[in-house]
Amino acid sequence: MSHPIDPAKDGAQMRFDGQMSYGDYLSLDSLLTAQTPRSDAHDEMLFIIQHQTSELWMRLVLHELHAARKTLQANKLRPAFKMLSRVARIFEQLNNAWDVLRTMTPSEYTSFRASLGQSSGFQSFQYRQIEFLLGNRNPAMLMPHAHRSADHAVLSQELTQPSLYDVALQQLAGSLPLPDHVLARDLGGPYTADDAVTAAWTKVYQSPDQYWELYELAEKLVDCEDYFRRWRFNHVTTVERVIGFKRGTGGTGGVSYLRRMLEVELFPELWALRTAL
Repeated sequence: MSHPIDPAKDGAQMRFDGQMSYGDYLSLDSLLTAQTPRSDAHDEMLFIIQHQTSELWMRLVLHELHAARKTLQANKLRPAFKMLSRVARIFEQLNNAWDVLRTMTPSEYTSFRASLGQSSGFQSFQYRQIEFLLGNRNPAMLMPHAHRSADHAVLSQELTQPSLYDVALQQLAGSLPLPDHVLARDLGGPYTADDAVTAAWTKVYQSPDQYWELYELAEKLVDCEDYFRRWRFNHVTTVERVIGFKRGTGGTGGVSYLRRMLEVELFPELWALRTAL
């Protein structure tokens, strides 16, 4: 006859009066009461948790990307590689989460969609910050954040800083010359692909042993964009599956808008060189 397991006999802490517990450390009282459905629809809880957990993962993406940029600026490439690898894995995690949301049918979403009002993932401050940090910069996209002065200030400040790709190009320029108009570009605007940059990255790929750290940096960036693209693609597929071609709650064209976003390349020369190599 088996006996009940008593964790205390193995030394497990069983009482937490006046001590920090698991729930205290993770602030679970706040976290688990942050879901406030606006309707009686069963599936609204799924919708809220899907987006809240995505925002938590994006919080970690930003933590890693800020550190990776700072580390690259200090010419410490190898620690940055670890951070960028983690970012790719986080995007993979975000990508897999769409599988859960796709269990919601169009009729189930319709039952609470009106409760969202004008709110939309298009307005995500953290997503916008990730795009700006990676290099997809459009000053017009500051407008959806104008109603929150602190968020607007953070995004405006980001547009004055070199993007992760700008920093990577500075590293590239340390070994292979790049044009001044690339290295001294307007940081607040979108990056434009340049043939000289493609040629420089191509040399790295043609002689990986000679430029191993740059070669590895390039592949880490491609990994990040690869998983980021998959996340965007699955977003489009999920939205089309759930709402078809209706307009988004935030006023965008919905699927049509998201499909245009699939055409955006964060690190264009790293993709172009594959054809020329």
